[in-house]
Order: sequence, then C-alpha cells, then structure tokens
Amino acid sequence: MEKTLWKIGGEAGYGIMTTGLAFSKIASRSGYRLFDCTQYPSLIRGGHNTYEVVFSEGEVSSTKKKVDCLICLNKETYDLHKTRLHKESLVIFDPDDVNAGDEGKKIPVPFKKIINELAGQAIMANTVALGASVAALGGQEGVLMKVLEDQFLDKGKTVIELNQKFAKAGYDYVVKNYRSSVKHSLQGVTSKDEQLVITGNESFSLGSVMADCRVFVAYPMTPASSVLTVLAGWQNKTGMVVRHAEDEISVINTAIGASFAGARSAVATSGGGFALMTEGISLSGITETPLVVFIAQRPGPATGMPTWTEQGDLLFTVHSGHGEFPKIVLSAGDVEEMLDLTLQAYNLADIYQTPVFVLSDMLLSESHRTLSKTTVDRLVKEYSVNRGKSLAKTNGERYLRYRLADDGISARLPVGTKGFYYQANSYEHLEDGHTTEESSTRKQQVDKRQKKAEAYIKNDFRPPRIYGDIDSETVFVTWGSVKGSVLAAMEALASFGKKTALIHFTHLYPLDENRIKPFFSKEKRYILVENNSQGQLGKLLRQETGIEIREKLLKYDGRFFWPEEIVDYVNNK
Repeated sequence: MEKTLWKIGGEAGYGIMTTGLAFSKIASRSGYRLFDCTQYPSLIRGGHNTYEVVFSEGEVSSTKKKVDCLICLNKETYDLHKTRLHKESLVIFDPDDVNAGDEGKKIPVPFKKIINELAGQAIMANTVALGASVAALGGQEGVLMKVLEDQFLDKGKTVIELNQKFAKAGYDYVVKNYRSSVKHSLQGVTSKDEQLVITGNESFSLGSVMADCRVFVAYPMTPASSVLTVLAGWQNKTGMVVRHAEDEISVINTAIGASFAGARSAVATSGGGFALMTEGISLSGITETPLVVFIAQRPGPATGMPTWTEQGDLLFTVHSGHGEFPKIVLSAGDVEEMLDLTLQAYNLADIYQTPVFVLSDMLLSESHRTLSKTTVDRLVKEYSVNRGKSLAKTNGERYLRYRLADDGISARLPVGTKGFYYQANSYEHLEDGHTTEESSTRKQQVDKRQKKAEAYIKNDFRPPRIYGDIDSETVFVTWGSVKGSVLAAMEALASFGKKTALIHFTHLYPLDENRIKPFFSKEKRYILVENNSQGQLGKLLRQETGIEIREKLLKYDGRFFWPEEIVDYVNNK
C-alpha cells in the first residue's frame, strides 16, 4: 500500500518534537498506521531538529527516503533535505525565510505574517505549519483541533485555544489559496481497531507496569531517560516506587536491594551508564538476585553520539560483569516485541534468579509506532506473573538459600521470615550462604549457576522468527530495530519480483545451537544487517553455534538504515 512521508525541520527549541507527535496522533486518529522518528543533536538550544512520520492504510515498519510533504521552518531544512524530494512532493515554507528551489511543488505560507496578524510569538510558526500541512494533505480540521485540545489539556483552556487559533489560520490559508495542490493522503479511513501511538521506551514502561514491577531506579541517560519520566508520571496510579538515584552505581545497587527484599525491580540506562553498573551485574549474578536491565543503545565509545542510534553494545551486554555466571539477553525489533519481551523478562528474571537484559536502541526507544489495542489486550489476558521457585515455609528443615538443584535453581524464602536467616553477599558461598574459598564447593556453585542457562535453553529459549519464505535464495539476518527497515526492503524487493526472507532474533543469549542451525542448513545468500561496524550478532552466532555469515551490510554512522539502501545493496552486489 502507498506510504506517505511527512517531515518537519527547524532549529531546536521551536517545537519540532511537539508538532511531529501531534501529526502522528492526527494520522492515527484518521485511521492510519504509522511509524515516526526524530533526529536531533545533543544540544539544549540550536542545532537542526527533524521529525518525520510515515503513514499508510497498511502496516508501516520503518521510515523511507523520499519525502512527500516537507515543512521548512528555516532555510537549513530545505537545503539539507531537498535531495529527498520528488517532483510531486509538497514543500511548505515561509517565502520570507526560505528561497525554495525547483524541487517539489511549492506551497508558500507566510508564517511570520500570520503570527503578527494574530499577535503571536515566533515560536507559533510550528503550529501554523502543522495546520497548513494537514490541509495540504487533505486532513480533517476536526481531527486537528481535537488532537491539539488533548495535547495541551494539562495547560488549560487558554493555551488550547491559542494553539487551535494558529493551527486553523494555517489550515484556512492553504484551503483558500492552494486548493488545487491539496493531496488526499490524510483524508481518513475507517479503522477497525483502536491504535496506541507509542515509543519503545513507553512500551517497556507499560510492560513493566503490566508485569507488576514494584521498584524502578534510573539516572537519566539518553535515549533511556524517558522510561524514568514516564514511570514517575504514572506512579501515583501504579504505586510503583520510582527513584532517580544520584548515579548508576546507586541505581543498580538500589534495584538489587529491592529485589533481594522481594520486590520485582528494574533499571534503565545507556552507554557509559551501563558501564558503571557492571560490577552490580556480577553482584546480581553471584547472589542469584533477579533483576531486569533495560539498555537503550547509542553510538560509543565514551560519550560518543548521545542522541543518535547504533547497535554496538550486544557483545558488551553478553559479557558484562566479571566472572562466569548465567544471564539472559533479549532484544526487541518493534514496540509490540518490546511489550511482549518486557513481560517475559520479569518472569525470566524471577524463574532463573539472574539478570535479564532487554536491549533497545535510540531509533526504537524514541520512535513512535501504532500498536493495536487488541494486541495489548491479548498480552494482558495471556500474561501471568511467575515468581519462580519460592517457599512459604520450610517444614522444619534447615533453609539453604543456595541449595544444589538439578536445574540449578534454589527456592527463595521471603526475607524476614521469622526464625530463618542466611547470608547473601558478594563472596563465593556454601549452600547456606556462608563464605567459602574451598575448591570443591566453588566448583559446585559455579556448576549450579550454569545449569540455569541449560534450563533456560530447554524451557524458555525462543528460536528466531521467520518472515517471508525461508526457501528464498536471499535471506536477511537481523536483531533489534533493523527489523523494520529490512521488512520494508523485502516489500519493495517483492514488487520487483524478488523473493526474500528474514531470520530475526529476539532471544540473543544464551543461544540454542540445535534450534538455530536448521535455519542455516542450505546453501543460499545470507546477509547479516546490523547497525554496528563489527557484525556483533554474526560474531555471537559464530561463537555460540559455529554458524558464520560471510556477507554483511553494516551501518555505523549513527543513522538508521533506509529500506532503499538495503534494496540497492541486494540488487547491485
């Protein structure tokens, strides 16, 4: 189905993000499915910000390269993005600020003049432009006004009416002066299902509430920061304890302590913030304390590029924490997978009494996508909290917190149970928790902990999901948000008559060699597609299963894949 890309650009501080989100909601409430994303430098003020929204009657898994409607709030926007225009593109701009060239169809709208006539401030140009673009795409004025009402509801009637007035002025100007240029890609369709417009971070937050997380701790770090603000905003309704700690060391130790006391707990971080947590990861490992760790990846090393995207921390996560102990690493490719995997993560942490990681990246964490309310309702209905092995009492027996067990999992007794005491610290220990350096006991406890990985592979590992026909001659291999771009590329390749398939991993570690190898048993063209420079999933597959994918399409400039890049690679290599 046809997909339309709307894009706005301008200087940071002029409401680019607010306007983009408003347009996403307008598209959703008009019955369309959508995917949006934003790009911005790590500056408080200044720099070039953009927000783009792709919408369609059918599924939308990623953005695309060609822009159908470009809103230029300054000259820089036109200069930077004119190469993405085609001859039918609509270009909306203030002729006093932007000297648009020959690309696309021009819709000059005097933002400044309209603002002056309505006695407004320069920052209202984004709202005028929003109204103008909705009109230019044949959108409904009523939907525009309702979205603005809802978006500014907490700011009061005066702010709502002010924004509606400027948006209507832009809308009316286009309807009056450019009726013949209006496209009808936003006129509205009948949708059979309610849609949530949600980011990856919001999806993790929602899943945490659904999974009965009781303590969440974080220190703000882009692009994970909004998990903290979202859950803090909900805590009066959820009763969750949400703590902004003084640093990441405090973050992870607070969460481990809360989990030791019996509360489901989680942390969220990125980059260097996670680096500070790795000693705590080892503490979770040796004390066998459940913990969920959400990591939103960004380009490193060190500070790197805080507001851009990359998949550079997979191997760091797999090998995080000193020493050998089991951990589970999951990775979502879209908001639906994020919700599903988050629910799993809390159960897996409790069942296997080990840290469980949920990987995201800037693109997934901060981009919005429509998520069917039916899907959310189904996951809520199907989900049940599993706290793993636990004891209400010991029937008079001596309690051994680290009792040797066939599956490596020892039952937990609630901390503070009258008459029962045990030690849990960072040292190697006997079955009752007391410190030991005796060789045979050390070996027993290492083997015991490792058995949990074997139990996970047997009972809870999910093999990669296949999209398309696995018998196709060309098969992509991915993890994380690259999934969306590959699916869009597969759709485009199919229109050229080229059949492809996708092997998409969500359960990244440990890996079940026996259930993965059959997907790679035939001689064909396997292409590893990753947002990093080393092909980290490829290295992990080779390390854990012996599978080697020789052909790699890697991107590591901080930008996500265009579907068109993948199509061109397949056709021209």
